[in-house]
Amino acid sequence: MNAVTGKHDFLNLKLLNNQMKFIIEHLEPELYKWCLIEYRHISEIVDKDGAIFTSINKKDANKLKKYGTVYEKSISELGFERICILSQYAGKALTAKDQSKFKYFVFGGILGDSPAKNRTNILIKNLKKHKIKFESRNLGRKQMPTDTAVYVAKRILGGKKLSDFKFVDELKIEVNDNESVTLPFRYVVDGKKLIINEKLVEYLRKRKEF
Repeated sequence: MNAVTGKHDFLNLKLLNNQMKFIIEHLEPELYKWCLIEYRHISEIVDKDGAIFTSINKKDANKLKKYGTVYEKSISELGFERICILSQYAGKALTAKDQSKFKYFVFGGILGDSPAKNRTNILIKNLKKHKIKFESRNLGRKQMPTDTAVYVAKRILGGKKLSDFKFVDELKIEVNDNESVTLPFRYVVDGKKLIINEKLVEYLRKRKEF
């Protein structure tokens, strides 16, 4: 299995607007080890300066500070403007033109239960409650791991079209000769390379569960 750690072929993406930020609104009850693995990968994909983690408990903040800017508050309480929420339920797809329209691209609840429980709607309701203006965009109609979604979004904002991507909608990780772990989410195949964090693969093989 080939893997991408976040530093693969991103040189052309450095030309993106350096003010653009990718926000992960943490919607899990804890900062699980697999979350930390994904968040580290996201930091590698967009660089530390481009990553923001919100709704992080104070006790977990230090674990993430080396990967990006960390806030205990939700994005709905931070007063940000020019916000785009990434949701598989949004009516419009993300395009390269959106890089000039929005500054903050927010991901939350994209990877969750199967079938999806639309936890991103929690974030949307909070933004509306605080009267924060935003728009929503989709990356297709299938659930993606959060780091995969960030990878796809950044490539699109860099000029790639959603239709240009090749996806696999279920991934099986071989644990040993007799066991495997199936991930029922969408992943990207770039050429012959599967875009997945090798550290997550190692974690799943050790834990045998997600």
